Amino acid sequence: MKIFPKHLFWDMDYSKLSLKRDKDIIIPRALYATTKDTFQEDIAKLERLYSKQEILTCLRNTKERISNKTCVMIAEAYNVEPFYRYAI
Repeated sequence: MKIFPKHLFWDMDYSKLSLKRDKDIIIPRALYATTKDTFQEDIAKLERLYSKQEILTCLRNTKERISNKTCVMIAEAYNVEPFYRYAI
């Protein structure tokens, strides 16, 4: 899997990740460092691998450190109610 930067998976063996089995790790980490400027490119990579529903479900339930800004960008992109990883 050479789609995402290896440093996003610094704490695991990158070569052993499975797109299907490890989507709960891959999806949030792929968006961990996204910004307004890189969001479209970052989300396009994910959408080539996962459905919008898979992305939303994973991000709504993740324990990974995804910013509220990223959650809002996802909600806006998918035209759904905004959701937050951290209480405001």
